[in-house]
Amino acid sequence: MNIDGVNNGYVIDHITAGTGLEIYNFLKLDKADCTVAIIQRASSTKYGRKDIIKIDGDIDIDCDTLGYMDENITVNRIRDRQLLEKIHLELPETLNDVIKCRNPRCITSVEDIEHRFKLADRERKKYRCVYCDTEYTGE
Repeated sequence: MNIDGVNNGYVIDHITAGTGLEIYNFLKLDKADCTVAIIQRASSTKYGRKDIIKIDGDIDIDCDTLGYMDENITVNRIRDRQLLEKIHLELPETLNDVIKCRNPRCITSVEDIEHRFKLADRERKKYRCVYCDTEYTGE
């Protein structure tokens, strides 16, 4: 299969196989005014299979949230068909308004304020609410 290269935009690579559509929806690429290609389950020597998203256009990409969603992602910025920058994502130290605190006594449950979490355990991908210290496990 042949997919054209990107002139100016991004190649989001090393997405866990089968989760590319989730990234596509998070970035709201269905509303983007540019060419977008999703390649699912492409061969990968490192991961076996992977998804790739190619975006030929300039959009805002929240690398912290993408790193939380899949820390193996690589974001490649392309300008004039040349690699301008390669960003290796990782779990962010803080998350703002990405996940919600489940503690009904937390101030975020009664006040309209930003949900803020700090990374507590990188190995287990655990975050803690900065207001009430409730652990978020992603379950």
